[in-house]
Order: sequence, then structure tokens, then C-alpha cells
Amino acid sequence: MPSAAVDRFDNLDFEAFRGLARDASLSRHEKVGFPDSYREGKEEAIFRDVVSKLASLQRSGGRVVEVGPGCSALPVMLADRCAGLHGELIWVDSAEMLALLPDAPHVRKVVGRFPQALLPRLNELAGTVDTIVAYSVAQYVFAEGNLFQFLDACLALLGAGGELLIGDLPNQTMRKRFFASAAGAASHRRYTGSDEPPPVHFNRLEPGLIDDSVVLALLSRARAQGFHAWVVPQAPDLPMANRREDVLIRRP
Repeated sequence: MPSAAVDRFDNLDFEAFRGLARDASLSRHEKVGFPDSYREGKEEAIFRDVVSKLASLQRSGGRVVEVGPGCSALPVMLADRCAGLHGELIWVDSAEMLALLPDAPHVRKVVGRFPQALLPRLNELAGTVDTIVAYSVAQYVFAEGNLFQFLDACLALLGAGGELLIGDLPNQTMRKRFFASAAGAASHRRYTGSDEPPPVHFNRLEPGLIDDSVVLALLSRARAQGFHAWVVPQAPDLPMANRREDVLIRRP
């Protein structure tokens, strides 16, 4: 894929996603910041991976919050699962994105940024949520906001046994480790059609990018507040499993 097609999805933030949602020329994948080649035909595998990590999504009657669902097939799959389990689903996103998602009796749409959009219901919701899914969202929070504030708000919502999946974290250090390997070099050759090795630079300042230090800091902060927390790999058939990973947090 030409780099320009990928570059158009760089440096996105909440307002930029609102613009993508309004653009009728874009596919549902492009509206959430991905070229079609990265997501088309892969969403069922992604959803299976998400569900396999969340024991709370196996229980009936739960309350689920999805932060930044976007408008792809993934939030619709989650809505269908919640309906089958007789649970409640709360979507938190811009009005433009939420308008592209179906309405349903068990779904509540909350317009705005997380966690600010939930402040009027914070006392009501605190300690009552069984599952929080934030998939391919944290990198944008990190770049434009306060990732610890985001994490703390999620943790405050979880009830006993509740789980938070901060999924699809693009870890720049993980990406470097992959491209520094023989497998990564071979992947780069296939993608570019060139024998030039991929450029890999360690110990370099890279503002705005998530790396090992950020991922491990999330675990440390959650654990210090009394939660179990783990870094978990993505299933190998996912499109970016060689450079993205998930953080799973559970309230004991």
C-alpha cells in the first residue's frame, strides 16, 4: 500500500475522528483510522480474541462500557453479544460516530469524550461495570490527553471481578524488536519489495508514541491501586499482532 494512503490516518485525535465519521467517501474501516487492507475480513478474528480474554463477557446480565467504539463491525458484534447475554451496553463516543451505530433497547449512547461524558452518571456507575473495552483507543488518549486519568476513570467504574481491556496498543518498542529480527526483516522485504533492511533505532526520543515504559507504567499504576494487571499478546492471526499488544486489568 502506498505510504500516503497510510499517512492520512496519522496524528488523529477526537476532533479528527469526528471529521472522518462525517466523510461519506470513507469506508467504515477508514472512518476509524485504518486502511481497508488492515481490517477488511479480519474483524471476526479480532472480536474472537477480545472475547477470549474477558471472562466477564461470558456472564449474563452484565454492564459493559465500550470507550471509543467507532463505527466498524466490532461494536456491533459486541452489541449482539450483550443482547444474547441480556446485558447492558454503554457506548461513549462522538455524536458523529454514534450516529453510525445501530440503536437497540439494551444500548445506551453517551456523547462526548471519555471520561468527561460520563461525569453526570459517575456516582451511579462507579463500581457497577463488569466489562470495559477500549480497543485501539489508548494511543490517541496518550497523544492528546492524560492516559493515567483515563485509566483511573476506568478503574473507578469496575465492580468486583470487573475487567478492563485496553486493546490494540501500538507499542513502538515491540515494533522495533520485531523489525530488528530476521522475521521482521523478511516481512519488511515482502511489504516493500526492497532488500533494504527496515530502519530500526533504539534509545531515541519519540514523543507521542507508546513504548514499553508506557505499557509497563499502566500495569504498575493499576496494581498499585489494588487491581490485577497483565500484558497479553494478540492472537497470531490478527493483522498487527507482531507490533501491538493488549493490557488486561481485573478487579479482584
